Amino acid sequence: MVEHLQVFITLPDKKGAERLSQKLLEKRLAACIQVIGPITSHYWWQEKITHSKEWLCIAKTTRHCYHELEKTVQEFHSYEVPEIIALPITAGYQPYFKWLQQELKPTRTRKRK
Repeated sequence: MVEHLQVFITLPDKKGAERLSQKLLEKRLAACIQVIGPITSHYWWQEKITHSKEWLCIAKTTRHCYHELEKTVQEFHSYEVPEIIALPITAGYQPYFKWLQQELKPTRTRKRK
């Protein structure tokens, strides 16, 4: 059974979020990415509480694509420690899941109409 995931990634600006989204889509590591922002993040960094404006990407993918997606984010991202959090999707509309799987990088050669 295919495990579907939502991956949360924060970036420091909208341009970077849009560039990362495009890269993940081109590599077929995500079928859909929503870019939300700006958001305000509050967190500990280097022994002090920090606040920053960020943009949130929510990528729809599968466990099969996750490791390459994570590697791509790490290579692309400007943060020393980027937020990359994957959560399993436990239920959803089956036709959506079918579409999602069709749009992602396959384990073997893809046949398109």
